[in-house]
Amino acid sequence: MENIRFETPVTVKSDPAGTPLILRTAKEASAFLLNNWPGKRGPKHRAALQACSDAMSGERPVMAARRAFIAAARDASVLITDKD
Repeated sequence: MENIRFETPVTVKSDPAGTPLILRTAKEASAFLLNNWPGKRGPKHRAALQACSDAMSGERPVMAARRAFIAAARDASVLITDKD
C-alpha cells in the first residue's frame, strides 16, 4: 500500500535554485518531508507527514495526504503547482 499514487502529481521546488520535483505518491511526499524539507518543521509539516504515513498504511485516503502535503508545501513556499 505504501506506493499509493496521487490522482494528480504535486510539483515542488527541490532545492534553493527552484529545481522542480514531481511527487506522485504518498511515499515520495513523505521522503521529501523527511529528507528535503526547507526551513523549520512546523504543525503543517507534522500533519502532512502523519497524513502520508496514514495513507501508506491504508488508514487514511491518499487524497487527504495530498491535501495535507500541499498545505505544508504552500506554507514553506516550495509549492510550484498541484497539477500536472
